[in-house]
Amino acid sequence: MFVNRSKEIKRMNTALQQKNAVLIVIYGRRRCGKSTLLKKVIHENDIFFAADLREKSLQIEAFAKSVERLVPGFAKLRYPDWDALFHNLKNTLNEKITICIDEFPYLVKNAPELPSLLQNIIDNKINDKYNLILCGSSQQMMQNITLNSSSPLYGRCNEMLNVKPMLLGWYNEYFGTNAIETIEGYSVFGGVPRYWELQKNHHSLADSIKYNLLDPDGVLFKEPETLFYDEMRTSVLAFSILTLIGLGCNRLSEIAGRLEKPATQLNRPLKLLIDLGYIRRETPFNTSLKSTKKSLYKISDPFMNFYFSFVVPDKSRLEFGLIEQVWKEISSKLNQFVSEQWEELCRNAVPSLEIKGKTFNPAQRWWGKGIDRKPMEIDVVAESTDKSALLIGEAKWMNNLSVRKTVDELKAKTENVPFMQNRKPIYVLFLKQIPVKIPDEIIIITPSDIIAVLK
Repeated sequence: MFVNRSKEIKRMNTALQQKNAVLIVIYGRRRCGKSTLLKKVIHENDIFFAADLREKSLQIEAFAKSVERLVPGFAKLRYPDWDALFHNLKNTLNEKITICIDEFPYLVKNAPELPSLLQNIIDNKINDKYNLILCGSSQQMMQNITLNSSSPLYGRCNEMLNVKPMLLGWYNEYFGTNAIETIEGYSVFGGVPRYWELQKNHHSLADSIKYNLLDPDGVLFKEPETLFYDEMRTSVLAFSILTLIGLGCNRLSEIAGRLEKPATQLNRPLKLLIDLGYIRRETPFNTSLKSTKKSLYKISDPFMNFYFSFVVPDKSRLEFGLIEQVWKEISSKLNQFVSEQWEELCRNAVPSLEIKGKTFNPAQRWWGKGIDRKPMEIDVVAESTDKSALLIGEAKWMNNLSVRKTVDELKAKTENVPFMQNRKPIYVLFLKQIPVKIPDEIIIITPSDIIAVLK
């Protein structure tokens, strides 16, 4: 079942309909559906070539055989290099086609001259009979090839698409489950379509977790190692950082101390993990993003968060086959884990919500000392776009909540925060279920409301 990606398909089709030949670059995390997306766009008379790690001569030979389907006899010639192959394409094609190279970084590893060669082909319009689509899972390499000002292909892309994990609403459409089950499933598997396919093969979320994630033979048991392989020479430091964050080390000083490294040595790997979408740096609302003392590092990707919170700490027991034993412990903590993911989903949804006639800037958590100098925390804070009001909210993932008590506590916190600055408070509770009685001064947002806007 294919859902979403309509924007990407539209942009690619628009580019491919141009009279002149175009260069399209697509990149993104592995298993996000890039190859499937490409197959939705290219036609039967186009060329789709999936690169791998074979030697250059073998890749050239395999590519020539892909062309043979459209140009009889093309593979009978022996091509000494990529330049000869691409030049011969111009001479043998009878009509304009699209050539799509999937996992393009694999070709570049064995043929570093390829980006410069393609630059020459594009600049001299040697590719006037074929569009080029270059696709890759190594986000860092694909960006370096095309966005780095010193790269040969810099400024030559007609479209450059970053295929990201999908949002919550598409998960709901894919599975057709109720809102609560959608939040629970997305909190574990996140927005990666391939993980959804694996989950759909099972009757319950628990069965899917045990089969795919906790079983050493499961497809996802070593998934992060595969992801890191695409992006870095060694995954040891990245794996270690995510393990520590999963264990609750959220401050730079804590992470550096546990790794016995100067904090300055972690700036680069942390930035890479942020750029790749695996972690995020969190600062309290109304605090400068440059503030490092108050910054916390959190795992932003739901799947990675689950993996490093539960799978990594118990890998030894899982390798020993104690899957049910580990699952029993995970299941007792799963509701709290989902609760934390629910908070983040609520914050992400705020800019897409309209409440009491107002729209809002991106939401943040706030923690710190109140006016009374005592520490406290508020789950969701956001300023209205007209700067006249502040959304002050709590996100609760539980049954039988005392709404009146929660509202009173929220109002007391609001009176104690140091950043109101005469802005009107708008009180919001993000709740798992609609309560029987709703106080007049509060707005209730439910999972269905969040699912509706996160699309």
